[in-house]
Amino acid sequence: MAYHQRSVSLPSRPQSKVEEELHILESCISSPSMSIETACDGLRRLGDMYNSIEEVMCMPSNQVCSSQQKKMLDREMDCSLELLDLCNAMHEDFVELKDIIQDLQVSLRKGDDAAVEAKIKSYFLLVKKAKKHFKKAAKKVTSDKEDCRILRLLSEARGITTSLLESTLQLLAKKIVMPKRSIVSKAFQKKISACCKEEQLQELEKIIKDLEDGAGYLFRRLVQSRVTLLNISSS
Repeated sequence: MAYHQRSVSLPSRPQSKVEEELHILESCISSPSMSIETACDGLRRLGDMYNSIEEVMCMPSNQVCSSQQKKMLDREMDCSLELLDLCNAMHEDFVELKDIIQDLQVSLRKGDDAAVEAKIKSYFLLVKKAKKHFKKAAKKVTSDKEDCRILRLLSEARGITTSLLESTLQLLAKKIVMPKRSIVSKAFQKKISACCKEEQLQELEKIIKDLEDGAGYLFRRLVQSRVTLLNISSS
């Protein structure tokens, strides 16, 4: 993996395009106007970015690496495994959140206020639980200062991935408002009705399904990226 020759051996156009796309995506995620729809699109775009980074890694000039570069690759391998675990955990959380929303709609149609309240609590508890995934991940996402363009790209993509998933949870937490229980039962029923309208839940279910699909696609690209790293490291 002759990184010191990257300005000669690697075409500048593909690298510039990858970096440009990463920076655009990073700006979208950090924007105050970021929406849950942006998050859905971002997961798929990240999957595409990992595919582009893999194309750079697979170039013949990057198939041989020194002992020092192997050590750097080993560190990246550890980080890639942690990112895989994070992405898989988030995919499972999206599946569970989708199931909760489906059950919530059923309870709402039946007029079962106790079940509706329980499902709303389950929704928030799961979001809260999912947020804990990032306590460890946040410490691991650091910029690679080594003079290695590919590892910098992977490090940057890893940071963007973590930020995107974490921001997605923040947005999901705002999609449902937990009504405060009133002494008067009818008043509480009205609050539930206002917080959980059928059409809103249907839209939320669709959004979470898109997040589930996006996380699944990203996970598959991360697996392939890790396989490529393993091949290069063992060459």
